[in-house]
Amino acid sequence: MKSKMNLPNKLTVLRLIMVPIFMVVMLLPVFGSFSLETNMTLNVVGAFLFIAASFTDMLDGKIARKHNLVTDFGKFMDPLADKFMVIGALLCIFFNSSMSGNTIMSTVFFFALVIIFFRELAVTSIRLVASSSGGVVIAANMLGKIKTVTQIVAISSAMLEPVLWRVVNMIAGKDLIPELMINYPPITLVATIVTIYFTIHSGINYIVGAWKYLDPEK
Repeated sequence: MKSKMNLPNKLTVLRLIMVPIFMVVMLLPVFGSFSLETNMTLNVVGAFLFIAASFTDMLDGKIARKHNLVTDFGKFMDPLADKFMVIGALLCIFFNSSMSGNTIMSTVFFFALVIIFFRELAVTSIRLVASSSGGVVIAANMLGKIKTVTQIVAISSAMLEPVLWRVVNMIAGKDLIPELMINYPPITLVATIVTIYFTIHSGINYIVGAWKYLDPEK
């Protein structure tokens, strides 16, 4: 029996399936008694799965628009899969940081998680109101796309940067990179601050632009 689901929708479903898989991989170092090398490998595998899931996000949209394969299923599931992907990864990073006793990193990712969650909740609610009251579909703007890219960069960096510095130390045969830099990776911290900024900025811009659809008298 031929599947009725087109390629973009299949990629969206694949992304949804990948979310719990990379979450399990990312959480294994917390619940398992593994060597440092194994934990580093798990981080790399988790990052690879997350980046692959992010790639399907870009790919399904391009294919759907190029070949006119946009469906109601895709309109609903694609943004949902994106939110599960980002929030799921942030939850794992926050939990890992908390369990390792890294207060600064866990605090940074806690604020990032809260801000991203409430931003997405507000934007999704506005989209539903605009769609139900006026049949208006509010498309993502450039700020929203930049926000998504910065989130992917920050999450990928959080998983890969500590591994990179430890590999440098292993190759050098000494502590060339101080433990402080490994525990508080600078690229990750900067990328997370940038993504918090764009999350807030794009959210405010979106709400201001869509405010006309929120009629308090209706």
